[in-house]
Amino acid sequence: MAMLISSLSFLVLAFAFFFCHVMSSGSYDYFQFVQQWPPTNCIVRTKCSKPRPLQIFTIHGLWPSNYSNPKKPSNCNGSKFEDRKVYPQLRKDLKKSWPDVESGNDTRFWEGEWNKHGRCSEQTLNQMQYFERSHAMWTSFNITEILKNASIVPHPTQTWTYSDIVSPIKTATKRTPLLRCKPDPAQPKNQRPQPKGQRPQPNSPPQSQLLHEVVFCYEFNALKQIDCNRTPGCINQVNISFQ
Repeated sequence: MAMLISSLSFLVLAFAFFFCHVMSSGSYDYFQFVQQWPPTNCIVRTKCSKPRPLQIFTIHGLWPSNYSNPKKPSNCNGSKFEDRKVYPQLRKDLKKSWPDVESGNDTRFWEGEWNKHGRCSEQTLNQMQYFERSHAMWTSFNITEILKNASIVPHPTQTWTYSDIVSPIKTATKRTPLLRCKPDPAQPKNQRPQPKGQRPQPNSPPQSQLLHEVVFCYEFNALKQIDCNRTPGCINQVNISFQ
């Protein structure tokens, strides 16, 4: 009996160790390839490295994600970022596709994304592959041009619906992307303009929101693009501003 209890205790401890190892090294279902619109970053942040930021979508990161919680895993165990592995040609490519539009420190930006996200999928993509694959994804579909061809270009006052922006991207990629937005700091919070003579209604949604990110989703091996599930990122029924 004592031997049986001892064996069961060993199995429980072994399972617990295995579970902790899996969680710390990263367990994920798919990848989110996230591209950002730099001007929105510079509108919602207090500082930006360039007075007039890049007018093209740039990479924010390639994030291994779970369907139950798209923000996980993160900060996994694994190999820390090594600058020498970003060889000269790749560095030249990433400075175009993956610049740090806020502080201008590209290398620190890449290091942060690898250490927070890349290491969680290191069993699939090593550091060099992680950055090479991300750049290849960026070059596969030019979001800026796709939207421009659909007459969706930065404008100080014009707005679009969620489907207006998703539709041309879906046509080009044959897959459903995900949009993420930021509140427009120029608008009063939780207050929609009312017709003349009527009092503003509190807690009503804003008139518009700023387009911040476009997300493509890829299957486990980061080779095949798949449809993204719609998760909270833009407020429903509120038009989107692209400035």
